[in-house]
Formats: sequence, structure tokens, C-alpha cells
Amino acid sequence: MKQGIHPDYRQVVFMDTTTGFKFLSGSTKYSEETVEFEGNTYPMIRVEVTSDSHPFYTGRQKFTQADGRVDRFNKKYGM
Repeated sequence: MKQGIHPDYRQVVFMDTTTGFKFLSGSTKYSEETVEFEGNTYPMIRVEVTSDSHPFYTGRQKFTQADGRVDRFNKKYGM
């Protein structure tokens, strides 16, 4: 790898703006905003959706029954 062309990899805190859920992860994203997390100060990145607020992971997503092509054909033509 070439030296001096890669961004710094560091620990950052991601915060879900919907629920306020925070988690620590590694990232190359840069932020001026900092936050105290588990006794240390880290840069904070605000995100709109995490596993704490996404409907698929929280169980609030509704699944519709996907009919197959044969079933759709039979419904359409009444067979």
C-alpha cells in the first residue's frame, strides 16, 4: 500500500437520530462533534437508521404474501 494516501481509521460513536441509540465502531469518517461513551471521548456521527429503528430488525415490518406466476395466472384467468 502507498503511504500517506489512506484516511485515518479510528473508533467513532454512531448515534441513531430517531431513537438516540449509540454504538461504538471503527470508521474513517471524520466529525468535529464528540461525545462521552463508556468513559472515553470519541467523535460522533449521526445516522438516520440503525438496527434499533429499522422496521425489519425491530419486527414492525409487515410482509405481504408474494404469489407465484402460476397463482397470478390462475387468478387472472379464473382457472
